[in-house]
Amino acid sequence: MSETAVVHESYSFACMRCGHGWEQSYEIEHHVDAEGREFVQYVVAGQVVPSPLSRPSCANCDNHVVRIMRPGRVASAREAAHRQHETPPAGPVEAPIAEGDGRGGQKEPHHWHLSDILHPFQRKAS
Repeated sequence: MSETAVVHESYSFACMRCGHGWEQSYEIEHHVDAEGREFVQYVVAGQVVPSPLSRPSCANCDNHVVRIMRPGRVASAREAAHRQHETPPAGPVEAPIAEGDGRGGQKEPHHWHLSDILHPFQRKAS
């Protein structure tokens, strides 16, 4: 058995049961056996592991309903979630200015007339 090529691949995973997300990088070794048939081995930290594309399982709940995505998807989702939870720094607060004539924000009283109150009920003459 001889090694022909090593390819580095990374994948993002998300469990559809518990929501756990993770990323994993693999060395994919391409080999040829004694009969001349090609095969691949997935290697993580020097250990041969099952292909993540065959039947991945969640590292959190061991469920097999796992979505496989391109690399970086879990990291970008975590960064976005972290940004949403950041509290913006406090700055100066401006109080709204009350309407008025400039004398301490006091509003001048409105003098109602009977015509003001009856205006919505008046009909146009035809």
